[in-house]
Amino acid sequence: MTVQSPPRFVIQKHQATHLHYDFRLEMDGVLKSWALPKDPPTKSGVRRLAVQVEDHPVDYIDFEGSIPEGTYGAGTVEIWDKGTYILRTRKEGKIEFTLQGNKLEGIYLLIRFRNRNWLFFRKKDS
Repeated sequence: MTVQSPPRFVIQKHQATHLHYDFRLEMDGVLKSWALPKDPPTKSGVRRLAVQVEDHPVDYIDFEGSIPEGTYGAGTVEIWDKGTYILRTRKEGKIEFTLQGNKLEGIYLLIRFRNRNWLFFRKKDS
């Protein structure tokens, strides 16, 4: 019997044309990815825009370094937080999960509100 390890997540601080954060969930054999124009929400009540971008290969989860000028995403990338997550709900336009990271812990949601635009926030503590 194979024991499956929990899926992982990473948040990469990306100093490209503009500073933003790339939030990635290991899901369906890829990293589902969203760009956050502002820092990730650490407390409930803080909502962040999360723009869905193209999926990335899973091996990108540990990437830190510089992306050369003239290439897509050019700039410096550093890992801001990483860990595992427990998927609670996944349906069209809504993903609920429990993050177990170094900086982010708790129940978080991604809710689509328009095309590629989602809201990313921490659920209120009960």
